[in-house]
Amino acid sequence: MVRMNEQHPAASLDDMIAAITKTFVIAHEQDSDLHLAQTLVYNAGRLAWRLREQGLPTEQKTSVSDVVTIADRAAEDFISGALAQLRPEDGILGEEGAERPSSSTRYWVVDPVDGTYNFASGSDYWCSALALVEGSPDNPEKIILGAVHRPAMGYTWVGGPEIPTTRDGQEVARLQEVDASQLSLGTYIHPTSLARPERAEAWMRAVTEVATLRMLGAGSVDLASVADGTLGVWVQHSVADWDWLPGLALVEGAGGVGVKVEAGGVTWCVAGNSRAVEHVAAALARMTA
Repeated sequence: MVRMNEQHPAASLDDMIAAITKTFVIAHEQDSDLHLAQTLVYNAGRLAWRLREQGLPTEQKTSVSDVVTIADRAAEDFISGALAQLRPEDGILGEEGAERPSSSTRYWVVDPVDGTYNFASGSDYWCSALALVEGSPDNPEKIILGAVHRPAMGYTWVGGPEIPTTRDGQEVARLQEVDASQLSLGTYIHPTSLARPERAEAWMRAVTEVATLRMLGAGSVDLASVADGTLGVWVQHSVADWDWLPGLALVEGAGGVGVKVEAGGVTWCVAGNSRAVEHVAAALARMTA
């Protein structure tokens, strides 16, 4: 872990991030992709947490519930700065604007603080997340790995389709084929979508397939929890690449699947064990009488 000292001699936050990044790069220049991903999300999450303790101004993006803080930007600057030096041929796509084309066909997809509304409200249900893919992030040819760190719990998940998913170094149990009706479902739908009959109806068809609902506000934590079995299945529409790919990698690394379904005029992402995903996806797509 790179330690952040509140009395750091750097003259500004930018200088401090540059100094932290330099130290990190020296310590991790020989890392494998998997270990690099793990340490990047761990340090980004800890950095954001420490910045929150110092007090943060919050800005709205598209709505009162879609916000960004200085911590989001600082954590993304740290990750993108480290990757620029450690993986200079790879591209970067970050939620807060970090973007670099790839000369290797690989992209690191970064969500420095997933669940920012929770984060800014003082909740512990948020994380730092990233994925490494081959090809364009909006339709990757291959998902290589995902990594998610939830600072409040100390959990770090890493894994991918060819990398068994672990939580804090311990391999999670493989997902079993279980009916959606026997599982909890993690989900999110904005109130404006509930006001759209076609979207609300599609969502209601999906959620009535399951045993119980959980709406917690951080998609990558939800998906990591599906991977380790503490949530059963997950569904949400209009999911950004950085909210989908890290957790999808973990679910696939635990033997699960993820699909996209068109319904109600939007694209829904569904992830979990294949039987439950099939049930929820079919319910989404089913036309009303």
